[in-house]
Amino acid sequence: MSTGERIALFIDGANLYATSRTLGFDIDYRRLLKEYNSKGYLVRAFYYTAMIEDQEYSSIRPLIDWLDYNGYAVVTKPVKEFTDAMGRRKVKGNMDIELAIDAMELAPYINHMVLFSGDGDFRSLVEAMQRKGVRVTVISTVATQPPMIADDLRRQADQFLDLVDLQSRIGRDPGERPAREIRTGDGKPEGRAAMPAFIERPAPARPARDRDEE
Repeated sequence: MSTGERIALFIDGANLYATSRTLGFDIDYRRLLKEYNSKGYLVRAFYYTAMIEDQEYSSIRPLIDWLDYNGYAVVTKPVKEFTDAMGRRKVKGNMDIELAIDAMELAPYINHMVLFSGDGDFRSLVEAMQRKGVRVTVISTVATQPPMIADDLRRQADQFLDLVDLQSRIGRDPGERPAREIRTGDGKPEGRAAMPAFIERPAPARPARDRDEE
């Protein structure tokens, strides 16, 4: 039953993927939206991930396209390549800054933030949101060894939910194939017509200088 809360979801895509796969199930993103729409007014559902731009095919592209047409505000940026001190080629695709800026900008308009991540770097963000009067739920897991959530992040959160306990509500049935887009006559995915109103509103503008900071 709806509680009248104004909720926003912030999904650290790479972190949630790693957590759910370690637990042995896949997330059903349609069911995830339904779950939180039933709990209050879902203001925005953000999904963050970095992508390799010059790859001819990315395994994550079908998911990103589906999310973009079915109720999620997808935020991506190119993966950066660099060479470490040992001369090894590394890639960097951290989305912490983007997620933190969006959360702080949305803080005046929500009273419940749901963060899907176990990354301890978000502890300061959670504390800052709490100072603004926003209740914060963090979703990750302690069912693995070692746990996939940083202890200081878990302590800072107002509520911690273990992803394994949500499997029955937001997990995909192992026998079910991933949702596919149904195209309409004009070639657009059917999900566009039924997109929730909140996704049609433009995301809060972000100063260019903040987007570039890492």
